[in-house]
Amino acid sequence: MQRTLRTLAVLAAGAVGATMLAACGAGDTSSGKITIGVSVYDMSSFVTQGKEGIDAYAEARDVNVLWNSANLDVSTQANQIDQFINQKVDAILVNPVQAGSLAPQVAAAKAAGIPFVDVNASLKNSDLDGSVQPDDVAAGAQEAQMMVDRLGGKGNVVILQGPLGGSGEIDRGAGIDSVLAKYPGIKVLAKDTANWKRDEAVNKMKNWISAFGDTIDGVISQNDDMGLGALQALTEAGKQVPIVGIDGIEDGLRAVKNGQFIGTSLQHGTVEMAVGLAVATKLAKGEAVDAKPVYRMPAITTDNVDAAMKNVVTDRENFLRNLPDLVDKNLANGNIAFEGLPGQ
Repeated sequence: MQRTLRTLAVLAAGAVGATMLAACGAGDTSSGKITIGVSVYDMSSFVTQGKEGIDAYAEARDVNVLWNSANLDVSTQANQIDQFINQKVDAILVNPVQAGSLAPQVAAAKAAGIPFVDVNASLKNSDLDGSVQPDDVAAGAQEAQMMVDRLGGKGNVVILQGPLGGSGEIDRGAGIDSVLAKYPGIKVLAKDTANWKRDEAVNKMKNWISAFGDTIDGVISQNDDMGLGALQALTEAGKQVPIVGIDGIEDGLRAVKNGQFIGTSLQHGTVEMAVGLAVATKLAKGEAVDAKPVYRMPAITTDNVDAAMKNVVTDRENFLRNLPDLVDKNLANGNIAFEGLPGQ
């Protein structure tokens, strides 16, 4: 299906090619069309998937989106937000590089009367107007329990972390630690960041294979991309080790279906980031909305992976077509992760 993209792809803060809003200023939506500035930490597989959800919602609800990627740089993201404020956008949506960052930008947006919402990763800032966040602690605990159950409570694991200091790394790590603390028979041989990236995880896993060899019994990855990098390194080394991830991206779901992952947790970026845009849109329009809904990730195993694949891959165009109405309905009933999967 050919869809008109309402997103302006912008690669750097200095290259924002957006038209400034009319002199009436931020928050004036009398023309019916609003502009929302979006800044994401990087164009990961999750965010790329999420951008399709944002595009679909924006097109259906007549929203103009200014899109930026910060390339994992806090200063770049701060500059992008500064430009959004100077342009007097109607709302700002950010998937932040780092928790605790952007405090001056949040304050400046507040002073300008521009609603500010974070999505997927938390800024940990009480002055935000909205926050659409996954329960990352529960997701970390869920994947750790999958691994513990597969290993029977005994074995050696390595842990691939997200960018250190990011809310996803912090919260998923807390969930993992809370489960492993109950099982003294599980030993963590090593843990380190691969920054959500598949290629970095390949190299990290190769180093661990060299250091620990056959003593590695399992890989707990804080996202699917890094787990897939670990899978590549292990395959190249001729080894088969249980791997578990989080996010439920297309390749991660295929790994579950093929038995290469023991499971993942579905954080459907298409849905979650579209919810973020919906919340920002409704705040900009002054509409009633639950501004801080929580995305609770369903576990994906061989039992329900085919249903998840339908929404993420095989029937995706139809899913995107129906997404805006699904998002608004889910916001109204409080279950923003719902997409009709078995067990939801």
